[in-house]
Amino acid sequence: MKALAAVLMFALVTACGQRQVDVETGPQQASTMSLAVTNNANQAVNVYVVSGGNPIFVGQVSGNSTQTLSVSGVASGSVVSLQARTTDGTKTYTKDNVTLSGSYAWPVP
Repeated sequence: MKALAAVLMFALVTACGQRQVDVETGPQQASTMSLAVTNNANQAVNVYVVSGGNPIFVGQVSGNSTQTLSVSGVASGSVVSLQARTTDGTKTYTKDNVTLSGSYAWPVP
C-alpha cells in the first residue's frame, strides 16, 4: 500500500512540475484622436467616422455649438470619411478623405 501511495505521489509531482510559459504582448491599442465639430446648423447632429465602410458613432453636437469628441477604434493616420446627420434625419453632411491624427477641426455645414 505504501508503495502504491509513493508511486501515485511521484506521478502527481511529475505531472504538476514546472512548465514553460511564453509571454507575449497583446495587440497595440489604437490611439485616441479627437474631432472638434462646429455645428453651424440650428439642429443637433449625430457625428460618425466611417472607416472601412463601417460608421462609428462618436457623439452628438447641439445646434450652433462646438464640441470636441473622442474618436477611438481607428488607428492614427487612417483615411476616413466624416458624417454628420441631423437628428431628424433630413440632412447629412459628409467630408471624405480625412486623415485622422491628433485633433481634427470640422465645421458643419
